[in-house]
Amino acid sequence: MVTVMKFGGTSIGDGKRMRHVAKIVTDKKKVDKDVVVVTSAMTQITNSLIDISKEALDVRDIKRINNFIEDIKKKHEEAIEDAIKSEDIKRDVRETIYNLIDELEKVLIGVAYLGELTPKSRDYILSFGERLSAPILSGAIKDLGYPSTYLTGGEAGIITDENYGCARPIRLEVKERVGPLLREGIIPVITGFIGSTEKGNITTFGRGGSDYSAALVGAGLDADIVEIWTDVSGILTSDPRIVKNVKRIPRMSYIEAMELAYFGAKVLHPRTIEPLMEKNIPLRIKNTFDPENEGTLITNDKEESNNIIKAITAIKDVFLINIFGAGMVGVSGTAARIFSALGRADANVILISQGSSETNVSIVVYGDGEEAERCLRELREEFKNSNLIRDISIDWDVAVVSAVGAGMKGSRGIAGKLFTAVAESGANIKMIAQGSSEVNISFVIGESELKRCLQTLHDTFIK
Repeated sequence: MVTVMKFGGTSIGDGKRMRHVAKIVTDKKKVDKDVVVVTSAMTQITNSLIDISKEALDVRDIKRINNFIEDIKKKHEEAIEDAIKSEDIKRDVRETIYNLIDELEKVLIGVAYLGELTPKSRDYILSFGERLSAPILSGAIKDLGYPSTYLTGGEAGIITDENYGCARPIRLEVKERVGPLLREGIIPVITGFIGSTEKGNITTFGRGGSDYSAALVGAGLDADIVEIWTDVSGILTSDPRIVKNVKRIPRMSYIEAMELAYFGAKVLHPRTIEPLMEKNIPLRIKNTFDPENEGTLITNDKEESNNIIKAITAIKDVFLINIFGAGMVGVSGTAARIFSALGRADANVILISQGSSETNVSIVVYGDGEEAERCLRELREEFKNSNLIRDISIDWDVAVVSAVGAGMKGSRGIAGKLFTAVAESGANIKMIAQGSSEVNISFVIGESELKRCLQTLHDTFIK
């Protein structure tokens, strides 16, 4: 049995947690023949790498870079000390970490002196988070008596295109590269978040990409199961920071999990499901700090449930663009021009709705004021010499609410019940969208109305 276990940043936040993770891994090795580990960077390391790369470019203060290097060295030295007991293993891991940090320092100083930070060099800098954590976790596993080695995503056979910052896999050679290690009884520790181009250049999958890496490794190995270990015991029926009495969802389908991940369930990256879905590999969400909890199992099966709606999620930090104009009626290509303009603005579009009269298009975009300004600028530029559009406005006081559940498919009257509950909460619906899968209904309300709306929906539908 091949099990891929991915551990997030909070799971390996310091050396003691790494030691705990190593124990979870070696306990799994006693039960399952083959275990592969995928690791994130330690807590906040990726964020600090993003910040220092910007400072190296904009501020060009070598002293700040030196201070950063000292801080990151100290944090990883402390992790080695707490995660590993053997002096020999400590020495080997420390040498690896020092070499990597020296390499990082040279790259940052190079950025400062050249005044240039390309997407390629930025990916290279961001990769150090995972490249620093993997040797320590591998050393902790060795310290518990099991052979282990660490690999970058590229070394593990994840070959990507050259779209730095948001790379896409073009080929998986995981079975050829990782398989021989498993046959020798070695536990590979693979860096999440990063892959490699055909030429060997490091690429990244974007934020949350470690989950995606685990799915790619699992798909490449034809694994029996992929486990995502985080700091919550599975997927919950809503956000516990907003809604009272949330529950763990024991089982759900791939499509339900994809919808939840896309619409605000932060426990899982949206891209994670697809590679596993293609090969029908189960995915389980587990809690590193409560390993006995079964968590949530995600499979191709549509789990029967008494609840038509399984979970209710929300996305804040969005804005609503309203485009109005009677000139759009019956004119082909208008939508294409709208989305071409938003594409040039690099807009992350979440929802789209158009009235049957064709006089209004509403679009929800993830982002803040900077993104909104770009969108407005590109849209106005696109239609400046046209009488198709009369007005373009932005509504800031918005949040997206999504109700997800396979039981909604073919269920009569569910939309009526849902919107009756929304009305009872006092929220005013500004926009509605439903996907063709029929397992999700999403709508937009005022952000100030969000908490009461979520609680009312949860009380109504989650039993």
